Amino acid sequence: MPSLAEALHWGTQQLQGGESPAVDARLLLQEAAQVAASRLFAFPEQTLTEADWLRYQHWISRRRQGEPVAYLLGWREFWSLPLEVAPCTLIPRPDTERLVEVALSLTLPEPHGAVLDLGTGTGAIALALASERPAWQVQGVDWQESAVALAQRNAERLNLPVRFYRSHWFDQVQGQFALIVSNPPYIDADDPHLQQGDVRFEPSTALVAAEQGLADLRALVEQAPGYLQQQGWLLLEHGWQQAGAVRALLQQAGFVQVQSWCDLAGHERVSGGCWHAGTY
Repeated sequence: MPSLAEALHWGTQQLQGGESPAVDARLLLQEAAQVAASRLFAFPEQTLTEADWLRYQHWISRRRQGEPVAYLLGWREFWSLPLEVAPCTLIPRPDTERLVEVALSLTLPEPHGAVLDLGTGTGAIALALASERPAWQVQGVDWQESAVALAQRNAERLNLPVRFYRSHWFDQVQGQFALIVSNPPYIDADDPHLQQGDVRFEPSTALVAAEQGLADLRALVEQAPGYLQQQGWLLLEHGWQQAGAVRALLQQAGFVQVQSWCDLAGHERVSGGCWHAGTY
């Protein structure tokens, strides 16, 4: 059987041409051999067992076909939280952490206010907010029962008191919220990026929306006022070219303090506004 160093070299070579062959090969090897990164580099001569080597080869083969590393491993880190992931949900991405950062920067009408995450998927956004603001009463909804169950498992494992339940957007939601956040589908069905990278394996229902990607964003903006407290905030993640359109939707719906925030690449990725019923 090969050593850790030999297996890592082989895996990296097999994945050449991918986005991050060395990183992907290392992550898969660590999981296959159940070794930490520190041990991988401190004891490169350690020999893999036959079972670990076969598992690693199988994962490398699947990764060569484009299958996301997160789905192979069954987890992805988001906001320093290890989250279980599955093909029924989107894979949490670093850009979405910007939505969390913006939410945490807001002054809400109530310090113990209720917070709603629409289309929660793995529960990443809701759980990140709950980990930073224990006083917030955080809820997350998703239309898929499998996603709700996954998010609940993440909450239980992380010991975070977030309530998850099934709802298609606001259909089963009750009450008023100080903050509503969402990373809804916002990609146009004809976008060529849908045929590239990890998104080829992710559920299209969580990615694609009608009206050049604006249909779900529009629906959330139009419905959110009925569920927001006075001075409550709505924050939405969207495509890098959609900020102007989303701001216009927010302004038309009567939101104030409408603005956009940039992601790590400098693109306007999050837009939101404050609800003030008197302006509607």
